[in-house]
Amino acid sequence: MLRGKKIAKGIRLLVSPASREIWERCAREGILTSLSEAGATVLASSCGACLGIHSGAIGAGEVCVSATNRNFIGRMGSKQGQVYLGSPLTVAASALTGRLTDPRDIS
Repeated sequence: MLRGKKIAKGIRLLVSPASREIWERCAREGILTSLSEAGATVLASSCGACLGIHSGAIGAGEVCVSATNRNFIGRMGSKQGQVYLGSPLTVAASALTGRLTDPRDIS
């Protein structure tokens, strides 16, 4: 969905592969390059972003669409931030448009 496209201005798209093996596979297959060229920041594989403990923690008033599997107040950083859960395609579509977007609306 992101290949050859750019994420919306002012949007952060953080990608943290699930494991080192997945990170390496994505690197070999050119997926990390495609993500980076679209404007994504590729992080080391870790639980940091989804736990709000380092890279990618959201601040007060920020809105996040995440493909993680849990959501509760303060999970990804500030308790004054908003987190919505969606599929990876919903996250990608939303990064392209800068708003919560149904991936079926992206061509």
